[in-house]
Amino acid sequence: MTQVKSAKSAKAQLFEDLKRQILTMELGPDEDLDEVELCERYGLSRTPVREIFRRLSGEGYVDIRENRGARVSPMNHSTLRHFFLVAPMIYAAVGRLAVRHFTVRQLADLKAAQARMRQASQVDDALAMVLENNRFHEIMGEMSGNVYLQTCLNRLLIDHARIGRTFYQPHDADMADRSRLSVDHHDQFIEALEARDEEAVVRLSYAHMELSREHMELFIMPPGLKPEPPQAL
Repeated sequence: MTQVKSAKSAKAQLFEDLKRQILTMELGPDEDLDEVELCERYGLSRTPVREIFRRLSGEGYVDIRENRGARVSPMNHSTLRHFFLVAPMIYAAVGRLAVRHFTVRQLADLKAAQARMRQASQVDDALAMVLENNRFHEIMGEMSGNVYLQTCLNRLLIDHARIGRTFYQPHDADMADRSRLSVDHHDQFIEALEARDEEAVVRLSYAHMELSREHMELFIMPPGLKPEPPQAL
């Protein structure tokens, strides 16, 4: 019995570890997952490790290629374009349904996730912020009570987290201001949910996504470097 429980615990740990490492970009897009190494590290045979790969594949975290093993889902310019094209609509639809269907317990979970995110923001823990932001929006999806939207949202959240990590600049003042505003948006989401204000949640959803777009745009197109004036002879 102890061995069975230990195997189940190791599988659960592997699943959560891989999700976290993908969201925080510890495992980068297209990176191969070393099945043998994971078996050894977690004390599992290949069958349960492959089960985890299939589960992660179903949720959009990894790709499984025939005779080539599993790799982290790719992310490229096409991914970014598709993300920013539809993400605002998905977040807004989720928010609208969340207003209608959230439970007291879910609201408490959302507030707890926001408290952890604000704490991470105050100590500038970028990795914790990624995970808590992801959890905040996962709970919003759960509040919606719509399996179709939740599936789309959860897939979007994977790339939202990875985009955030890709374009994160820890010492950039403009990005730091946007990060603080993003945390404030979460408080406003909670207030709008408590007020059952659908339109406020929808407006916030679009404003929240605009921060991400501006964040990426600032990274790709920074202000030009000023040339040094020529030295007088």
